[in-house]
Amino acid sequence: MFELTQLEQLIAFSECETLSKTAEILLISQPALSRSMQKLESDIGVTLFDRTKNKISLNDNGHMAVEYAKQIISDSHNMIKRINDYNRSKHTINIGSCAPAPLWNLSPIVSNLYSEFTISVDVKNTQQVLDGFHSGLYQLIILPYPIKSNDLICLEYCKEHLLLSLPPAHPLSLKHEICLKDLANETMLLYSEIGFWYDMCMEEMPNTKFVVQSSRSDFNILIQSTVLPSFSSDLDNLKYSAQTNRIILPIKDECANPTFYCILRKSDKSRFSNLIDFINYQNKQQKNSDVKIHRSF
Repeated sequence: MFELTQLEQLIAFSECETLSKTAEILLISQPALSRSMQKLESDIGVTLFDRTKNKISLNDNGHMAVEYAKQIISDSHNMIKRINDYNRSKHTINIGSCAPAPLWNLSPIVSNLYSEFTISVDVKNTQQVLDGFHSGLYQLIILPYPIKSNDLICLEYCKEHLLLSLPPAHPLSLKHEICLKDLANETMLLYSEIGFWYDMCMEEMPNTKFVVQSSRSDFNILIQSTVLPSFSSDLDNLKYSAQTNRIILPIKDECANPTFYCILRKSDKSRFSNLIDFINYQNKQQKNSDVKIHRSF
């Protein structure tokens, strides 16, 4: 039976078109390459090359063999990747989130509940999170909407309220709350690694000019050193308390006040039973707190 190395050599020959150049690229001798291709023909049982005194070239059989060889090599690489991914998945919990804020709380919770696992987190846009979940990359995902499916468990996890951070001298600082449309024609600072929030800003605020920063440290420095508005979050207590020189305003738009959901496969229910119980308990405590607040009025 032929070996993968022979198939790789055949593919290389199809690209280089001469034995000498192929041997040079593969760092083997030309006679060794010639013997390898002869053995491949013997293993398959047909001739793959047209040979003349001074030239060797692929025949029709050879061209077909190259196409199959490419598929076999691709499948072998995919097999290795998937097996390694599966092995890592047994020791790693991969979480994909459409926004950074839910991870600030979820990551340490998962780390505490599953200390024997490595916790890996990604912040991507919504479609990338879904694609990663469907491909098996993520075991847990956070989305700004629920998914109803017989194969999935969907748990309400937390709410986030986007806030506007302004210098005191800014005209909008006199308001008690704002809408995103109030920021039309404004120039704002925006951090790029914020998942679906970035897409929301581009879609809902087409007339706002954004100074986008990919470095978190540079972004934080600019917040303190410029008079440009920026966004903050009610879940980011550290940033909120640090912005003593800023006016913080709530944003009324529904899209700026999402509820996030933690989603996992039902087939993983037993694996994540502790996390499910914790989230359900957290939601129960929050509902009880809401009732008490309501009664206090």
